[in-house]
Amino acid sequence: MQKIIKESHKEWHSILNLAFNNMDAQYLDSLKASNEWLPGMNLLLNAFSMPLSSVKYILIGESPYPRQESANGYAFFDAAVNSIWSEKGLSKEVNRATSLRNMLKMLLFARGDLNDDLSQEAIAAVNKSNYVQTCEQLFNSFMQHGILLLNASLVYSPGKVAYHANQWHKFIIKLFEQLSYYNKSIELILLGKIAEKLKSNLLKTGLLAEHPYNISFITNRSVVNFFKPLDLLLNEK
Repeated sequence: MQKIIKESHKEWHSILNLAFNNMDAQYLDSLKASNEWLPGMNLLLNAFSMPLSSVKYILIGESPYPRQESANGYAFFDAAVNSIWSEKGLSKEVNRATSLRNMLKMLLFARGDLNDDLSQEAIAAVNKSNYVQTCEQLFNSFMQHGILLLNASLVYSPGKVAYHANQWHKFIIKLFEQLSYYNKSIELILLGKIAEKLKSNLLKTGLLAEHPYNISFITNRSVVNFFKPLDLLLNEK
């Protein structure tokens, strides 16, 4: 794994080495020997391109998108989606991506742009000229606010979500352990049942909530209160 570790930001190298050493060597060898999984070895550690010194939160999702065009190594960042908005509200690409759609509706709700009406028509009526316009800009905003976008399992293959999550559990726990030595103030954002299993006394849990593919996520008061001050939709350019 030394080769791909070198592709991450240099501030992560020693921590990632320890985290990989805590995993099953045979499992890692099986990944190296196969290309039947996503996002692929070259994208596996993309989340760690963000400098460690910039990290304030670690957002934990479940696993990579099950589509090659979407999976890019960042939690919730769908690489197949470009434009966020359309004249009718959210773009067709966003509307097909349930978790992303609900996350955007939550951010609009948190800003007070939406209330009980979460329809396309209500979104179309919002002035979004000062907001991020693309999926890439949105998740750059997450990272600029210190949010590391990490899945509980860094690997996806059909029918093996729980298996891969179990394999990566030791990686994540060692990661948290090392981060607790580096910066105890880093907070966890745990979204979904798989992420919930990673709740740790090593780092503070800033937010524990359902996965965004649940519609209840949009108006969950804990979620809204957490994300509202961050104002992630604003395009700060």
